[in-house]
Amino acid sequence: MGKTTEMTNQELRDLLHQHELRVTFTKANGEQRVMPCTLRAELLPPAPVAESRRKENTDPNLFKVFCTDRREWRSFRFERVISAEIVS
Repeated sequence: MGKTTEMTNQELRDLLHQHELRVTFTKANGEQRVMPCTLRAELLPPAPVAESRRKENTDPNLFKVFCTDRREWRSFRFERVISAEIVS
């Protein structure tokens, strides 16, 4: 997919809902991380009842995604994304 300067926040969000991506970003501590992640419904774990009642994220630059290699929910900020590639 290439640099995020070539895609918008919404385009990245749409890709995450359609595919598993390999997102490279800079963590808050300055380290670079490569994370396979998705928002595809069929790849997500079932949400516990308490989880479904959580307050909705209102920050459009904060991406809460399911990390497919660690099988956990993770987050990153759009402005820290270096690249995103479609895995599947």
